Amino acid sequence: MNEIFQSVGTTVPEKAKFLQLVFVDINGVPKGMEIPASRYEEAVKEGIAFDGSSIAGFQGIEDSDLIFKADLTTYAEVPWEGIARVYGYIYKDDRPYPADPRGILKGILDRLAEEGYSAYVGPEPEFYLFKKNGTWELDIPDNGGYFDLITLDKARGLKREIAMYMPAFGLIPEVLHHEVGKAQHEIDFRFSNALRTADNIVSFKYLVKAISELHGYYATFMPKPLYGFPGNGMHLHINLSAGDENAFIGQDGLSETALHFIGGILKHARALAAITNPTVNSYKRLVPGYEAPVYISWGYRNRSALIRVPAFWGKSARIEYRCPDPSTNPYLAFAAIITAGLDGVKRKLEPEAYVETNVYEMDEEEMESRGIKTLPGSLGEALDALKKDKVIQKALGGAYKNFLTYKEREWAEYVAYLEASELPIDIKKVTEWELERYFYI
Repeated sequence: MNEIFQSVGTTVPEKAKFLQLVFVDINGVPKGMEIPASRYEEAVKEGIAFDGSSIAGFQGIEDSDLIFKADLTTYAEVPWEGIARVYGYIYKDDRPYPADPRGILKGILDRLAEEGYSAYVGPEPEFYLFKKNGTWELDIPDNGGYFDLITLDKARGLKREIAMYMPAFGLIPEVLHHEVGKAQHEIDFRFSNALRTADNIVSFKYLVKAISELHGYYATFMPKPLYGFPGNGMHLHINLSAGDENAFIGQDGLSETALHFIGGILKHARALAAITNPTVNSYKRLVPGYEAPVYISWGYRNRSALIRVPAFWGKSARIEYRCPDPSTNPYLAFAAIITAGLDGVKRKLEPEAYVETNVYEMDEEEMESRGIKTLPGSLGEALDALKKDKVIQKALGGAYKNFLTYKEREWAEYVAYLEASELPIDIKKVTEWELERYFYI
């Protein structure tokens, strides 16, 4: 039994008595089941059957028999619970299940490899910490601001504890700091290949929430939990590699490959928003006046642009995609972004709307002259853009129809809530409907 585990550098669980089999639903929310650790080999070889009819974005009740097969390389033990967890892939009738987000990303990365590339991603997920008091009047536990230390940052010990647990899940912490908003924080971890990073984002969110709860806090990655406060973003640092070489390195900055990759993302940016910013609440963050980008543009060092090229060259050459937020399903987001970028590479799209000045200070005439368009202003508008973009639809594979159906229902429920409450559809304040739906997930 040990042979198949040793071949990938892991072993049969010895300390853990139970094993969590983890996958994500259409929203990127972790789902799964526990089995005795003695069934680990079965979970790897034959898989474990389950009913997918009640998983958001999965099968209907009439056709719901699915199989989970564990990915050995993702095994990790949860230190404070005495159990282990492993990610995997979903199968149906002995074939990869077409709506499995992790399987969709793997398929995109396999096609990327056929073009001679591999993708690497480094995320910057932000979160708020609250002490909840039984109402939606959220208790803010500290008054810190950006990079504040000691007296104003009341969560510094909690962040350190999270960072100390991260290596148990395969995450290497790099920077811990207070963000701009009161009680808002960020812990960055080392970049990796796109599949591993997507796994790491799911692990990180679980870890932050679990440790925070142990200390009496509620951590939320909700894009905009508080009106008038900065939103939670998840900037993504992305590059492609060709063999051992960074394909984004050029003689005088970025390579042609990198520029075409930027061109592809900009071309599909409005449809991508439905995936990278997939909630009603996401569009309460994407408003002028904060660091969240609204305008489809790019530049070097420019933090008002949708895509920023950081001031790091050589092996660190990369782009920073600034609109995604932590409510995204990372597997679907990476699949869509990489597909959009690769479309730009294949078609040799030149990136438009280059700007090095503050876009927020431009008037409409100047933006029009520079070819600067805007991201969707609502989930409904983003879904309309997705329905017109065949490239991004194809990236989502078997999840596209499920995703669209689920999200159109979500938008319709929100509009019905606003109508019943006699609120305008373009309301920018965070509603109780949003808090009820998104605060915990």
